[in-house]
Amino acid sequence: MTAGGTSPSIHRPFDRRDARTLGLSALGGALEFYDFVVFVFFVKALGALFFPPGTEPWLAQLQVYGIFAAGYVARPLGGIVMAHFGDRLGRKRMFTLSVFMMSVPTLLIGLLPTHAQVGALAPLLLLAMRLVQGIAVGGEVPGAWVFVAEHVPRHRVGIACATLTAGLTAGILIGSLLAAWINAHYTTEEVQAGIWRAPFLLGGVFGFVAVWLRRWLEETPVFVEMRERKQLARQLPVKQVLAAHRPAVVLSMLASWQLTAAIVVIVLLTPTLVQTGFGIDAATAFRGNSLATLALVFGCLAAGWAVDRIGVGLALLLGSLGLGMAAYALYGALASGHHDHFVAWYALAGFCCGVTGVTPALMVAAFPPEVRFSGLSFSYNVAYAVFGGMTPPLIAWLSASWGRMAPAHYVAFTCLIGVSAAAYVLLKRPLRY
Repeated sequence: MTAGGTSPSIHRPFDRRDARTLGLSALGGALEFYDFVVFVFFVKALGALFFPPGTEPWLAQLQVYGIFAAGYVARPLGGIVMAHFGDRLGRKRMFTLSVFMMSVPTLLIGLLPTHAQVGALAPLLLLAMRLVQGIAVGGEVPGAWVFVAEHVPRHRVGIACATLTAGLTAGILIGSLLAAWINAHYTTEEVQAGIWRAPFLLGGVFGFVAVWLRRWLEETPVFVEMRERKQLARQLPVKQVLAAHRPAVVLSMLASWQLTAAIVVIVLLTPTLVQTGFGIDAATAFRGNSLATLALVFGCLAAGWAVDRIGVGLALLLGSLGLGMAAYALYGALASGHHDHFVAWYALAGFCCGVTGVTPALMVAAFPPEVRFSGLSFSYNVAYAVFGGMTPPLIAWLSASWGRMAPAHYVAFTCLIGVSAAAYVLLKRPLRY
């Protein structure tokens, strides 16, 4: 499956302009992704404030997880629409619009009235803001990967996509560090009294800073050349994707499934799961999460380096095996009562989640430039909506049915999916940029 770009700079060296583009893109992505994920770090406070008093804590938490998941369900809509215009009008315009659409609802969440103030309207308003966030991130993440991949030489696409992914991960780290600091310095009552608003208000400011940063970026050389040669998609891009690139769609969705498990279960849900299931205190849980997320930043960079050195297929195979073993090591140690080593095992699991840095390189290579944005966005966002959206409530249900090791079992299952996708690439479908 060849998805070769048309850029005239295929063989040029990686230069200072490439580094500047990657740096600005990664920083902007970090600020935007903070806006999207900070929600999950305050699930307990949101559950207590946006649902009727007397609601069982587990039920309130499940309901907030449902609202969190709604953001994933909305992603395909934003992804398909923004990708359509990204393939027809340009990558940069959509790259800037998505971050603006993220900053506004994040700011508004910090200003929302609670259930005590407006009753049942409170969770509905929270849901509406979360849906807009989902639409925004649906265009942001695929657009960012395509943007950086089309700016750099082909032999640096792996590290370019991984650098952007590391930037998005840094946004999670910012949220985790802030949550850890708040939990260490304020009581639960103080957080619910109003401190919970600060991370969302700060996120709105972050978003507007990201909009300003992106004004310095230029359109990708690949898109400029396609426009000059009149090679842009003439039909509806997503229609072309579904008609002519279905194997690439399936492959990308399978890889994205594993990515959702790594990020949603290991990075986003584990701090709450270890508190409720293993008795880890909040401060330790978030300290471990901060170290794991920092390790994930370096894991993504290592994955990108591996893609450029040994290829997508082998990098995905090794990364999938590593993630599965690390998930069992983390939850197995907790289940055995070895809580003293929780932070160390969590950091290792975070590093192994770096296999997510392979996924964008695989998807960029899977689709030709004229429908690349639409193909990648459709595959990634639909997979994330289905698998990412169902993961929080599914993990809650599996934990009640299968016990405390359920999160590890689920992650390991998706790693088998990752191994299968890697085998397909290695044996059947070599990828070329």
